[in-house]
Amino acid sequence: MNSFDLIVLGSGPGGYVAAIRASQLGMKVAVVERESLGGICLNWGCIPTKALLKSAQVFNYINHAKDYGIEVSSAKADFGAVVKRSRGVADGMSKGVQFLLKKNKITVIMGNGKLVAANKIAVTDANNQTTEYTAPHIIVATGGRSRELPNLKQDGKKIIGYREAMTLPTQPKSMLIVGSGAIGVEFAYFYHSLGTKVTIVEYMPRMVPVEDEDVSKELEKQYKMLGIDVYTNTNAEKIETTATGCQVTLKSNKDGATKVIDCEVVLSAVGVTPNTENIGLETLGIQLDKGFIITNQYYQTNVKGVYAIGDVIKVNNAPHPALAHVASAEGILCVEHIKGMHVEPINYNNIPGCTYCQPEIASVGYTEAKAKEAGYDIKVGKFPFTASGKASAAGHKQGFVKVIFDAKYGEWLGAHLIGANVTEMIAEVVVARKLETTGHEIIKSIHPHPTMSEAIMEAAAAAYGEVIHL
Repeated sequence: MNSFDLIVLGSGPGGYVAAIRASQLGMKVAVVERESLGGICLNWGCIPTKALLKSAQVFNYINHAKDYGIEVSSAKADFGAVVKRSRGVADGMSKGVQFLLKKNKITVIMGNGKLVAANKIAVTDANNQTTEYTAPHIIVATGGRSRELPNLKQDGKKIIGYREAMTLPTQPKSMLIVGSGAIGVEFAYFYHSLGTKVTIVEYMPRMVPVEDEDVSKELEKQYKMLGIDVYTNTNAEKIETTATGCQVTLKSNKDGATKVIDCEVVLSAVGVTPNTENIGLETLGIQLDKGFIITNQYYQTNVKGVYAIGDVIKVNNAPHPALAHVASAEGILCVEHIKGMHVEPINYNNIPGCTYCQPEIASVGYTEAKAKEAGYDIKVGKFPFTASGKASAAGHKQGFVKVIFDAKYGEWLGAHLIGANVTEMIAEVVVARKLETTGHEIIKSIHPHPTMSEAIMEAAAAAYGEVIHL
């Protein structure tokens, strides 16, 4: 009963997907989970945050109904009800994972798992009872958590992480967010939309610093127009809690000038750190780098029979995107490699990134700066949504589509989108790049009218001097 072909430690979007694929391939599989099925993504990340953001979007629509010729007398956001809806969505998704695991005859073991050998995991349950389970293959998929900076210690009340930000008992009147990555800008939009005074502090010279510079500039412009205060190239040097909230001392990285801001709550959104402590990695001698597990392109660690996927890894010691869809893809590839199937290693330069603030951001491949750094002679095309009929009709003219092609061969090097619903549009670029589509093939692929996706075709045409609607 305690012996399996594969044991997966963690049931997030990497772990449960790997388990299901393994079961499909005829393996006897167990999943070990210490908290809730679905991991951070379904319970505290991707899904519940999108529920919060949808409530904010609906509230914004109501408040701007007059722009669409509709009179609404009054609207009020019930913060508690918004949070409750989000938690309900998360609970439903977690139950969905439970159903999928049961459907695929996967054994679920609840408790804290720890590797005690290359083929053995000890699981301690809620009653402090420990049971050992064996398998020739073990996948570590324990995910990540909110990273803490030395001067940004979270107390869960006044200095919080993303978990607390999703379940605050009352809506704060003011919030300072440290970090302008996806987590930071999404919560900024949510809380601002419901009436909280929001300030964003970013250490790097621009917002969403991993994105193309044009996207960063556009988002900062839109956020400032909304009334969100943005401080880039700035360090949150000191945070002191007070009787009413927090007092934050900001210091400019440019000239050293300081500024003190009072707020009720500080949200730390400075990235994630891997959950690799206390799971037996050191006992087995598994190679780590700053807490991340080092794997090869098939997610094998240096210990035979032990694999790792998702937010806990560095592939060949290179930086790794902490994204749910990446973990899922890695889980499938890892299991198929275990079964001896021919698999193609993941091309990490063709991983789409999506940020669900308003306007949304979606990107894949090289930024303009990175393409130049890589030595490409490039063609760049840009099409603003102000020129899109669908965007005008929808009342969402903010943003643009920017595409980058190799001038010599027409290879699609990258795409960077900011605007309404662009997270639904980026898949076209990912598939086209996978199929090695050229710029001219995109131009000659007839896109439906009127749609937001026409902007991709128009941007490609702009890169080659053939754009019609500019």
